[in-house]
Amino acid sequence: MALAKTLRGLLAGVSLLTTIMSGSAIAQGYPSKPISLIVPFAAGGPTDVLARTLAASMTKSLGQTVVVENRLGAGGTVAAGVVAKAAPDGYTFLIHHNGMATAPTLYRKLPFDVLTDFSYVSLLADVPMTLLGSKKFPPNTMAEFIQYAKTNGDKINLANAGLGAVSQLCGTLLQQAIGTGFTSIPYSGTGPAMTALLGGQLDVLCDQTTQTLPQIKADKVKLYGVTTKTRLASLPDAPTLAESGLKDFDIVVWHGIYAPKGTPPEVIARFNQAVKDALKDPAVIQKIQDLGAVIVPESQQNPAALQAWLKSEIAKWSPLLKAAGQYAD
Repeated sequence: MALAKTLRGLLAGVSLLTTIMSGSAIAQGYPSKPISLIVPFAAGGPTDVLARTLAASMTKSLGQTVVVENRLGAGGTVAAGVVAKAAPDGYTFLIHHNGMATAPTLYRKLPFDVLTDFSYVSLLADVPMTLLGSKKFPPNTMAEFIQYAKTNGDKINLANAGLGAVSQLCGTLLQQAIGTGFTSIPYSGTGPAMTALLGGQLDVLCDQTTQTLPQIKADKVKLYGVTTKTRLASLPDAPTLAESGLKDFDIVVWHGIYAPKGTPPEVIARFNQAVKDALKDPAVIQKIQDLGAVIVPESQQNPAALQAWLKSEIAKWSPLLKAAGQYAD
């Protein structure tokens, strides 16, 4: 019995040593070929632009091309599924936003577990959101909007980019904060929704500054406020929704990078350093600022911070989505 235990212990030790040596060997020659960065959304969108901006800088740092691939479908779960099943060799990564945290509630039969089927790399940048109204929509301020909504809620047409989109999450939070329901109208994206808002076919839209700043600065829409805890440098005169009476209202579009579960820690560390280097690149900083986004502090640019944030976001959104009865299947 003692001999058997000793042999099992030795075998376990050999297995662990082999795994460590294998991971170290991979890391020493890493990267030796192009790397895929999978984006769950269409080319030209905010997440895609962020991915391509980072990829260009990381290519210089890593000495290998970082190729951005767009894999659309099911609110980002198609792309996440591709990465979850990919070889954990450091050549496939996923960039995703808040949808990573809402998927477990929205999709009852996910082909992966967001908390256990991925390795974490880093948080990246936050994109603030703005609440807009059509020029034809009666309320002019957020206070007027809240009062109007309490008596005309079901008459308000609120656009979104589909179930699980951050515009939809913002709308859900808005309705719960005011305590009334609107008529939600899904679009294929916030681009078409913005066109409808500008034409007066829609009343309200909650969308990212990457999409809304030009319309706001051109005075083509009514700006009710920003969704962040504090005011934005790009819109210093715009109040936060919390300032305007919606206590604790806070939502930003956050982004993180993930790898398949089992990717060697040395490889994760190498890729993470490339991410950090990119987020210090003046060209990347300028581009992100132009998007109205904010790079997260360096203390959050690591695997542990992303893992902790993802868990906290799941805890935040799960009860809200369940209370709203929103599911994809």
